[in-house]
Amino acid sequence: MPKILVIEDEAAIRRVLTKILSEESDTYQVDEAEDGLKGIEKIKNEDYDLVLCDIKMPKMDGVEVLEAAIKIKPETLMVMISGHGDLETAVNTMRLGAFDYISKPPDLNRLLNTVRNALDRKQLVVENKILKKKVSKNYQMIGESEAINHIKTMVDKVAPTDARVLITGPNGTGKELVAHQLHEKSERSSFPLIEVNCAAIPSELIESELFGHVKGAFTSAIKDRAGKFEAAHKGTIFLDEIGDMSLPAQAKVLRALQENLIQRVGADKDIKVDVRVVAATNKDLKKEIEEGRFREDLYHRLAVILIKVPSLNDRREDIPMLIEHFTTKIAEEQGIVEKVFSKKAIQLLQEYDWTGNIRELRNVIERLIILGGAEISEQDVKLFASK
Repeated sequence: MPKILVIEDEAAIRRVLTKILSEESDTYQVDEAEDGLKGIEKIKNEDYDLVLCDIKMPKMDGVEVLEAAIKIKPETLMVMISGHGDLETAVNTMRLGAFDYISKPPDLNRLLNTVRNALDRKQLVVENKILKKKVSKNYQMIGESEAINHIKTMVDKVAPTDARVLITGPNGTGKELVAHQLHEKSERSSFPLIEVNCAAIPSELIESELFGHVKGAFTSAIKDRAGKFEAAHKGTIFLDEIGDMSLPAQAKVLRALQENLIQRVGADKDIKVDVRVVAATNKDLKKEIEEGRFREDLYHRLAVILIKVPSLNDRREDIPMLIEHFTTKIAEEQGIVEKVFSKKAIQLLQEYDWTGNIRELRNVIERLIILGGAEISEQDVKLFASK
């Protein structure tokens, strides 16, 4: 049920606003405060979805209320109520963080539209937070080994900065999890994380994919198209398997990093972008540089911070936690009862040579859950998890 607070020192207007909102929807819970100080007290003690606040009030004016409310409850949406002489101030309050303003005497349609829009915005914010939590659950770094704790510490230190990060490690170790954590814990988390698998895109299309193209740039370019760098503006671009990128594309990425400028294929106009770049590879880039397949200047631009993700064989102590995590996740995904692994089954899985790393372990756990008994035994592991 949406909760709305009306802060207004004129009793007649306060009653009118409360009456209009109460009659508009029986789901609105409307509270009142006759001055700014009492309004702030209520905001401290209650969680309001929306606050309607007069600007000219004794004791504490609306601007002061707005500034205090944003500090106390940043997620609370504020709509300012302005008299004729307060319009310039009302507009300024939007720069301070107000959602909107309405004039006195309030026009019924304008008031209700503003309230509905604000509550819709609030609902979207809530839904985005829920969705983000779900996404975050899919990108957890599971484990308490020294190697994983070291990565978590590095992520916490590096994420709030705009430093470029190069993530290295074998296939299947979870390099994308590190990239997601870096983005989610950064100041850019409210903007997109755009992922590009450089190995999956043909070399002749990689430039168009990254930087976009204009109509007629090549045979199939039937209209202008923005690239991944533009899509990631203000956010993060994750260049996975960057070691597989062609040298011409590397040169353009280098320019984007140096100048924050890109150029669509077939165009001569520069486009300014504000993007944090996180890259990952399973290759030894220093060896690639020696053999002329990777630009050394690009490497040094990317590798401001290096994070090495260990193989599963180098963090076997995390396997029991990973088994538990995947068991719960697979049971949820498939709508089946969660199974238990016996101690001997877990011990045996810890002894395996996991050449496919986390990805291989997850596949094996899913196979055992489907084919094994109610409790996954050592015998089940021998039968269904053999190489």
